[in-house]
Amino acid sequence: MTLAVVCLVTMIPLALLLRRQVPETATDVADAAARTRATATQLSPRALQGLLALAGLGCCMAMAMPQVHIVALCMDLGFGPAVGAEMLSLMLAGGVVSRLVSGVLADVLGGVRTLLIGSALQCVALFLYLPFDGLVSLYVVSLIFGLSQGGIVPSYAVIVRELLPAREAGARVGFVMMVTILGMALGGWVSGWIYDLTGSYQMAFLNGIAWNFLNIGIMLLILVRTSGQRPALA
Repeated sequence: MTLAVVCLVTMIPLALLLRRQVPETATDVADAAARTRATATQLSPRALQGLLALAGLGCCMAMAMPQVHIVALCMDLGFGPAVGAEMLSLMLAGGVVSRLVSGVLADVLGGVRTLLIGSALQCVALFLYLPFDGLVSLYVVSLIFGLSQGGIVPSYAVIVRELLPAREAGARVGFVMMVTILGMALGGWVSGWIYDLTGSYQMAFLNGIAWNFLNIGIMLLILVRTSGQRPALA
């Protein structure tokens, strides 16, 4: 056990020395392409990052509603917590598939289009929760929701890399991801607060849909301003 710990402590830092460095010319070319696309938006890097953060807040405020409250919703409908846990598991399993598929789509379509597709599908799934409250229909809608939302948040990292310089990617991706986590936390709390006020999850779903529309609007704005600009990563 002691030998294994010593190996981990010594070998992992030494392994960092073996990492292949990205050529400066490749980084410079990718940064130049990113600046060209960013210039086409007529927005400063700070404004772009702010829009991405606001979009991340919107999508995650919406995303948190089913993920945090699906068990409580099933209990309200009389199905019990075990059924709600099954729906949550199905939702998260769909999210894994969605994340993998979104990675392939991002390679082909770019981050903005991939995120927009996921956000639009997530919005459709949220709408489907409003009229359907049967057991089978909730399983189906939860699967649809999971398949739509898993690739949304990772797409922000791709977008940052496409539109902003590589040397700033770490800090900018970190900031956007921080806001998405804040959106998940606030989304779950606000949905519960709305339920306490209204005694129903209908308004909570509508609140999530409104935030989702904010995300879609921002991404459409960025897409329109960068149309014709092909992503090229280092």
